[in-house]
Amino acid sequence: MEQVELRVERPVAGGLGLARRDDGRVVLVDGALPGELVRVDLVEDQRTTFGEVVEVLEANPGRVEVPHCPHVADGCGGCDHADAQPALLRRMKAEVLADAVKRLGKIEPPEVGAGPDLPTENFRTTMRLGVTDGRAGLFEVGTHDLVPLSVCVVAHPRVERIVTEGGFADATEAMVRVGSATGEALVLVTPNAKDVTVPDPDLDGAESEVRVVGLDELAARRAWIHEEVAGRRFRISAQSFFQTRLDGAEALVSLVADGLGPLAAGDRLVDLYAGVGLFGAALADRTPGLKVTAVESARSSVADAKVNLANANEAGEARVIASQVAKWRPSKADALVADPPRAGLGKAGVGKVEDTGAARVVLISCDAAAAGRDVGLLVRRGYTLESLTLVDLFPHTHHTESVAVFSR
Repeated sequence: MEQVELRVERPVAGGLGLARRDDGRVVLVDGALPGELVRVDLVEDQRTTFGEVVEVLEANPGRVEVPHCPHVADGCGGCDHADAQPALLRRMKAEVLADAVKRLGKIEPPEVGAGPDLPTENFRTTMRLGVTDGRAGLFEVGTHDLVPLSVCVVAHPRVERIVTEGGFADATEAMVRVGSATGEALVLVTPNAKDVTVPDPDLDGAESEVRVVGLDELAARRAWIHEEVAGRRFRISAQSFFQTRLDGAEALVSLVADGLGPLAAGDRLVDLYAGVGLFGAALADRTPGLKVTAVESARSSVADAKVNLANANEAGEARVIASQVAKWRPSKADALVADPPRAGLGKAGVGKVEDTGAARVVLISCDAAAAGRDVGLLVRRGYTLESLTLVDLFPHTHHTESVAVFSR
């Protein structure tokens, strides 16, 4: 295996660093930060050359020498970029996002705004885990080897207690979800909950209860928790998507509301990939008389959205359409918010946005490459990109979340 010294130029998608050999050939380096001089082992993978860091010869001043969690040394994939201080990592993510807009969107990116400064510990209210020998854990980076957790610094304290003290018997997977504001807790176990035991997650003297449900039971027994976001109570079922942190959900609601600007009674809002109806319900609360159309395909999320939007506001209207966005027949809108999965909107989704005629659009993206591509597509359909904001929902990782605001 060839070993060389490289200077890392800049961060790129996937948590890697871009460096060049003496002849100009690009090497994508895993485990190095911008500006660092590193010694790496070169690994060829088809047409791409990767570098695995053997030694950091000149470190970035923002490098973390002592990880925030002992399981980082075990290779735990929950914090795959724990080598950078949070402020540095946010700047790196903003650079990756801007680069994606320029390269994939083919437009000059605006300055990426800094979102709210969210806590970097004790925030995760939902965790999906593997199980081995009755213990829950996260997979080692790049492998299928499980790292059982005795502590989890990023988990909400109630989640951490369930994860680290629970006995998961013969399960293969577990999802733990708590309501940070309500104290409710739910554990969904695959394939079933036989012999699974979890502790009471209460830490502050209040009564609490954990519902433990096997995946094989869900058809006969629905299971959910409640959470309170921006003053509104939401039902969230075991298999429904919801943001992994309460403060992150509230930050997104605030940015979406600011991005769409003032709405009035009778205005029509379309909420694409609506999930449990988070944005539609929150915006309806702020604007009595708002007419909301929520489009969602996942069955459990549709059921939750119908509950959460049922009393969104008495003077307005709210309807939930169970459909994939690509198959949905667009209705006219004054404003639109879209929160697609990692793959983003794509051409089909952008076409649906355009067909609504919405003059104000907010796009939430959880992947930098998808964000860059979708921003470019929307601009080429006649929209003007007004702002792009990074929201660091996932500190200690390479994952990005962004909010783009458009007008037309």
